[in-house]
Order: sequence, then C-alpha cells, then structure tokens
Amino acid sequence: MKKITLLLCFLFIGISSFAQKLDYETKSNIQYYSSEINKSDSYINERCVLDIYYPKNTKGFATIVWFHGGGLTGGNKEIPEALKNKGFAIIGVNYRLSPKAKTVKAIEDAAAAVAWAFNNISNYGGDSSLIFVSGHSAGGYLGMMIGLDKKYLQKEGIDANRIAGLIPFSGQCITHFEVRRENGIPEKQPTIDTFAPLYHVRADAPPLLLITGDRELEMLGRYEENAYMARMMKLVGHTQTKLYELDGYGHGMTEPGFPLLVNEVNRILKEKQTKK
Repeated sequence: MKKITLLLCFLFIGISSFAQKLDYETKSNIQYYSSEINKSDSYINERCVLDIYYPKNTKGFATIVWFHGGGLTGGNKEIPEALKNKGFAIIGVNYRLSPKAKTVKAIEDAAAAVAWAFNNISNYGGDSSLIFVSGHSAGGYLGMMIGLDKKYLQKEGIDANRIAGLIPFSGQCITHFEVRRENGIPEKQPTIDTFAPLYHVRADAPPLLLITGDRELEMLGRYEENAYMARMMKLVGHTQTKLYELDGYGHGMTEPGFPLLVNEVNRILKEKQTKK
C-alpha cells in the first residue's frame, strides 16, 4: 500500500499546454434514460440527468464519468474544477436518492449513465474505448458496483470490461451503509453481500485505483475496506489494482485526490497508445 502526500500528487502530474488551449463546452441536464422511461416515472424524469463538459472540435479524447457523493441520500451532479482543462470530457451525473427510491435504483442509474456515455460520446468527438469511471464516497461505491458486478451494465447492453479504468475516491467496499439501513442493519455492523463491491472481486476487471484518506481520519474504517479490496483483487489474480492513502486527509480528500485521478487516466492512455 502506498501513502501519498500532496506534494507527491503534483510531482506526478503534467498538464500539456495543448490541453489548456482547447476550447471547452458544457451541455447540461441531458436525460440519460429513454423518453419512454422518462415519461413513465416522474422521479426519473426529474433526477436522472447529466452534464457533459468536453473539448470542442476535438476527436478521440478520453471521458471521465464522475458520480457525486452524499451517502446515496443527497448531493448533486458536478463537474469538478480540478478536472477541467485537462483534455478530457467530464460527465457529472445525478441519480435517484434514498429514501425516495431504493438504493439499488441508484446503482441502476449509474449503469444507465455510463451506458449513455458509451453510446453517445462519439457524437461529441470522444473515444468510447477511453471511458473512465470515478466518484467520491457514495459515487465511488456506485462506480465500483457497476464496474465489478457486470449485471448492471449488461442490462444496458454494455460489457463492464469496456471501462478503461475505475478510480473510486473513498468508496465503500463492503455493503453500503444506506443499503444496510434499508434492511435494519446498523451502519457500524459490517456486511458483505451482493451489494458490496468486495463480493464481486474478479481477475478480469478494469484497472482499479483505490484512493482513500488517512486511515486515522477516514470515516467508519473506509481505508481498511479499501485495503481489503486491494488485497482480495490481487489474490484473485487482478494485476492492475493499486491503493493510495492520502496522509493527513480525512474523508473529504477529493482535492489532493484529483491529481492522482488525472495521472491514472494519462498513465492508461499512454499504455494503450504504446500497445497500438
């Protein structure tokens, strides 16, 4: 396992002048379900929308799908400022929230939003083979669930292994505490079932970079969950799992985490270009 300081985060990042000079555009509140589904469910129609920020008049760029945090009960879509002007498209996603909807609906929404990216990013100039999935806390959990349990994206006609990389920030790896709450299980009673990313460890998953805050400052053993996830992924034969622990940062560790996300995307892009 690796401990990363803020200084090291920035030492590993290089932002090209080309990426900074690109013109970017934002399209907001795009519905990612079909018109028929939106007409049939008012909450889906209201909540299941995304924003896309992308470089205009550019071809072949990578895309980061970003899921917001909020415990699966709150929060709203965002395009993080730290990810702008890097040469990528960023997709910020809203999803249905508990208790208005069961938490499984948030996982289904995450899959539908990522499927939208695969099916539509080429219309904006992006490369559908370069779609990365990330997010903070509940958002990291959603990304891991749809990236590891293949049934959610399979329902949308997408193979989860097409995801270029999974980069969750402080994602819950055991069964999410909101799922447990729905079933009368206290948040401090650990559970691993089909709603736990840990339940779905597999050797053929996309590259996985786990990022957490300091183990002494994180919430509810979040570092230890991620450490267990990293260990089990390696034991089942997954060769591209890494875990970074951000010394001195608690659960709200997105700012020092963003450079690591950018660096991981660039690393994988370079690796793919080398293989061509």
